[in-house]
Amino acid sequence: MDRMGFREDFIWGSATAAVQVEGGIQEGGKGVSIWDTYCREKGRIFDGQTNEVTCDHYHRFREDVQMMKRMGMRAYRFSIAWTRILPYGTGEVNPEGIQFYSSLVDELLQNGIEPFATLYHWDLPAELWNRGGWLNEQSPVWFEEYARTVAKALSGRVKNFITFNEPQCFIGLGCGSGDQAPGLRFSERDTVRMSHNVLKAHGLAVKAIREEAQDVRIGYAPTITADYPATDTPEDIEAARASMMSMGKPGQEWAWNVPWWSDPVILGRYPEEGLALLGQHLPEGWEKDMEIISQPIDFYGQNIYNGAPVKADGHGGFERVKRKDGYSRTGNYWPVTPQALYWGPKFLYERYHLPIVITENGMVCHDTVSLDGKVHDPNRIDFLHRYLRELRRAARDGVDVMGYFLWSLMDNFEWGSGFNERFGLVYVDFETQERIFKDSAYWYKEVMDTNGECL
Repeated sequence: MDRMGFREDFIWGSATAAVQVEGGIQEGGKGVSIWDTYCREKGRIFDGQTNEVTCDHYHRFREDVQMMKRMGMRAYRFSIAWTRILPYGTGEVNPEGIQFYSSLVDELLQNGIEPFATLYHWDLPAELWNRGGWLNEQSPVWFEEYARTVAKALSGRVKNFITFNEPQCFIGLGCGSGDQAPGLRFSERDTVRMSHNVLKAHGLAVKAIREEAQDVRIGYAPTITADYPATDTPEDIEAARASMMSMGKPGQEWAWNVPWWSDPVILGRYPEEGLALLGQHLPEGWEKDMEIISQPIDFYGQNIYNGAPVKADGHGGFERVKRKDGYSRTGNYWPVTPQALYWGPKFLYERYHLPIVITENGMVCHDTVSLDGKVHDPNRIDFLHRYLRELRRAARDGVDVMGYFLWSLMDNFEWGSGFNERFGLVYVDFETQERIFKDSAYWYKEVMDTNGECL
């Protein structure tokens, strides 16, 4: 580890997800996912938009890889659509789906870009949802079959796998609050049981990948709002640490926390606070699953976009601090808090002692093509500059920061917001599919080229 900054082998990249960029949802033998059906339901997506075409990455991936190469991208984190590989979730393998991802991987490698494949970025096969989805006790076995199929197909070429992206979202928002696909509200008991099945699926997938693929690194990519101390006093630092590792509020918001989703994977146990709140909902005999759930992983991914200031309450506890009036916000009103990329990795590394990869970080801007034909996004450059300086500070202070993936490579279908939010380094005209490098793309190229020394 380089105490002066980012390590020499630091992984610089950007990320996308299949639902958000591929399109071609009825092509190449692909089956139907819950996001395909959710997009067809009236009132679910901004302005009735759908994921049918999005960035047309399914047809334009070679063009997009060349775009990455021009940008100096060293790594690309993409997700695999389960229904392209197994159209019904289990059973017959779709050779066209295997070929698509095989061709994408080959194109990346031929252009010096390291593939990071995420197995699950929210798009459960609809057929499996009809059989109970993550509430079905067989769901971990379904996911194991899928993971094994992918590992066999890409073994020797893909060296980096991520099992799940943001379980807090696809369980907490998809099945708790109902704000994402499948858009239903389940009881606390049911969502807790779903969470256990997801964690077990993760463990079975890790085991299957190691059995089928050679020389791999396997990670996991949950998300969280990273608490940070309101001041640098020891009391506030401890309060922020305690807050970030707490279970938060019971009820439908229970899923938005770190320890429930990460302690079992890395420490081999549920957090005591979590068991006190939710243990009664776990399936009978859950303890015997912990060995599978805690299969060793090689790096710990975390999606961090922002944080919240925390102070000591004077009674040995913590409390959130009200933000200042008129605080800085992104284009979708998320707070701008660069401190999150220092304290978040620091607290996570202290607890889990695994190399940290920031698997998503970025911002929405009100991007448009200017009269000069270019896309000027100074707010994004300033945002990234501030956040990456904090991440570098974490590395200098002893956190083993292994890599950073900017969200996103290009503007895309931003879930329920459709095409209303632009996160990309590359501007996409969704009618013509023209791609235009934003100013931030050129800025990020310099950051990658200098390994962050220009920050």
